[in-house]
Amino acid sequence: MSISGSLFNAYSGLKSAARTAEAISNNVANAMTIGYGRREVELSAASINGRGAGVQVAGVLRLVDQVAISDRLLAESALGGNRVRADAFARLESAIGTPGDGSSLSDRVTEFEAALLDAEGRPDAEVRLRNVLFAAKDLIATVGGISDETQEMRMSADAGIGRQVGILNETLSRIETLNHDIRLHVGGGGDVNGLLDQRQQLVDKLAEIVPIKTYQRDHGQIAIVSIGGVSLLDGSAAEFGFSPTGLITPEMDLASGALSALQVNGKDISIGTGSGGLEGGSLSALFQVRDVIAPKASAQIDAFARNLMERFEAGGLDSTLNAGDAGLFTDGGGKLDTALETGLAGRLALNVAVDPDQGGVSWRLRDGLGALVPGDVGDNSLLLAFSDALTNGRAPLSGSFSPHALSLAGLSGDLTALNSTERLHADEAEAFATSRYQALLSTELDAGVDTDQEMQKLLLVEQAYAANA
Repeated sequence: MSISGSLFNAYSGLKSAARTAEAISNNVANAMTIGYGRREVELSAASINGRGAGVQVAGVLRLVDQVAISDRLLAESALGGNRVRADAFARLESAIGTPGDGSSLSDRVTEFEAALLDAEGRPDAEVRLRNVLFAAKDLIATVGGISDETQEMRMSADAGIGRQVGILNETLSRIETLNHDIRLHVGGGGDVNGLLDQRQQLVDKLAEIVPIKTYQRDHGQIAIVSIGGVSLLDGSAAEFGFSPTGLITPEMDLASGALSALQVNGKDISIGTGSGGLEGGSLSALFQVRDVIAPKASAQIDAFARNLMERFEAGGLDSTLNAGDAGLFTDGGGKLDTALETGLAGRLALNVAVDPDQGGVSWRLRDGLGALVPGDVGDNSLLLAFSDALTNGRAPLSGSFSPHALSLAGLSGDLTALNSTERLHADEAEAFATSRYQALLSTELDAGVDTDQEMQKLLLVEQAYAANA
């Protein structure tokens, strides 16, 4: 072999070693990068006119485990959905409170009962009557706060849906562009590995929002379909539509058209019901919060407010009231109308007749809400009746409570327990989804870059480089 041939062989070896070292360094640097595919340089013998001419880089392979990636994407979707639901129930539990924390619904009921018992012992004491009013107002504020929180949750979910729809459209558009670029580069014989990594990262971004599967198409392109069978990308990207509502009130719902549905290519699609084509990710969970979880919680606190009002509107409780008069607790000042129960908790108010802040007088708690003049300051019969109204069993006529007759304290405990059970279930589901995602992510990474193995390869490359040099 001539001197020039030997130099050319050595030079080709140096180039191949440098290219291999570059690939190894990229592998090590991106060992923990989600969506990165391990690179492996493929070498082959070079020849000129039938004679050996050293070595050449035949190509750079991108090695990924598609099965592991597919499993991890589905786990990521499940985690996103369970996280949204767990956060929703945690917000509800915070609003309802935990017995003993001093500001929970159960504690407010207990304080109201205690204030009434205290006033029974000294019905002539103005300060004790005022304490009953303060306790009643605190109970009303807590009930109203829970109602407000359910609507805040719905508005927050509605805004979150709008953001995620924007992310879906933008991400699908970018994947469509990358598909086009990859097709061109594959046709021209270029290196598309960097583009494939970018596309995988965008696919990962979609997976948390909607559970998806990808399918290979010609010239390196992919199609994306939801687990429920909705085509998101196959040649061209689907267009998602949604109109955020902004202010949401208790009576607004999807069925009436007051809230926006999700659209795909201009057609409404069912989501958040557990049986639609896009169920499973954070997007469907946000719809579930807006249209199912928060409305159900709102209906529960409305049912509690109704039960409270019914206790103090019962016939014979206060002889100074007429049949059409409101009791101690009112619907914005009026009598209970069961046909208008939706949103009742947010309208719950104290009867102005006993509220000094609104021109009333506190002695009417003792003498009757309809009394025109003070009566016997030692008469505690009405206060006793009010106390009995709270503690006597009364079956709730709405909501998903126990059908048995309960005291108001029992009803508040039932409401607290129902939500806590839902929250515990949601937390368990989130914990399982987190563990599953972490396990599948670890499996994917194990099938990816092994840094120890890469460093061993680098030592061999250094030896080959030194020999060629």
